[in-house]
Parts: sequence; C-alpha cells; structure tokens
Amino acid sequence: MVSKAIFLDRDGVINKSIMKDGKPHAPRKFSDFKLFPGVVEAIKNLSDAGYLIFVATNQPDIGNKLVDPNEVEKMHAYLMEKLPIKEIYMCPHRQDENCECRKPKPGMLFAAKNKFNIDMSASFMVGDRYSDVQTSLAAGCTPVFVDHDYLETPDFDVNMRFQSLVEASARILERLERK
Repeated sequence: MVSKAIFLDRDGVINKSIMKDGKPHAPRKFSDFKLFPGVVEAIKNLSDAGYLIFVATNQPDIGNKLVDPNEVEKMHAYLMEKLPIKEIYMCPHRQDENCECRKPKPGMLFAAKNKFNIDMSASFMVGDRYSDVQTSLAAGCTPVFVDHDYLETPDFDVNMRFQSLVEASARILERLERK
C-alpha cells in the first residue's frame, strides 16, 4: 500500500529555536527544548487524516561536538512519546562532511520513502529554513514554509507560507478535504 507523509523539520517547526543575532540554533540541552503551542494537536490531526508523520532534522552540533548526543536522544524520545511520529531521521554530520543525509539533500526523505512506500507527490515537507524548501523540491513533495522572518532567509517564492505549524496543518487539511 502506498502512503502519504508529512515530513517535519524539528527546530523552528515543532520546537522553539534559540535565537542568536537573528539566526536560529537548535537547543543544546533538553531543559531548553520547548514545543510550540498547538503542535501536539496539529500533528495528531495530520496523523488522524492518514498522513505518516516523520521528523527530518539536521543536527550538526553533534558532529561539531557542541552538544551531547544523549541530550538530543532525550529530545527525540520526548517527541516520540508525545507525538504520533512514525520515525525520526537525523543527520548528525558537520556542515562540511558532504553526506547524503544532510538537508538540502533529500537523503532522509528518500530513506523514509523507501522504507514506508511513500508517494512523495502526495506528501509535504514543513520547514523553517530555505534548505527545507530545497529538500522538499528535491524529494518531489510539496514545500511548506514556516516563516519566522530570520535574517538569513533569502527571498524566494513558495505557495504555502505560514507563521506556524498550526496554521500550516490547517491548510494542508483544508486541501485534503477539497480533494
């Protein structure tokens, strides 16, 4: 059976990023890991509508030795406990390692596609960085941009641009109802 999926970036979509000089950074301690309001219900609604839910996250602070991998594991265990997530895909590599899993390359999304028989044309990638949009396009799914007005974000066109995952999920569900 072919499935449809929602791929979610982690930091800035599900949980709050730590802002430094207008640039978002992943929390480095579990105690700093805070979900955005409404994301639990929004993700549950997407799952209840028949979407498989995945997290696809770059975590270069692991490869850069700036965060203890056990802290990241606590964050991911918390997400798996609280949310109907099928699987979390994580790239722990440094930015300069040129791996196949680091967004904007679509490796994490293709790993889920192959494992769970996902129809990418019926799927969405929700992210808050331009690299998430690039990943979505490279994987063949619809990009959904959560715009936090970061200083680093280039100007680009995307049809689905929202202020939060809550708003994005409502629009995705509206589109589903119209079909």
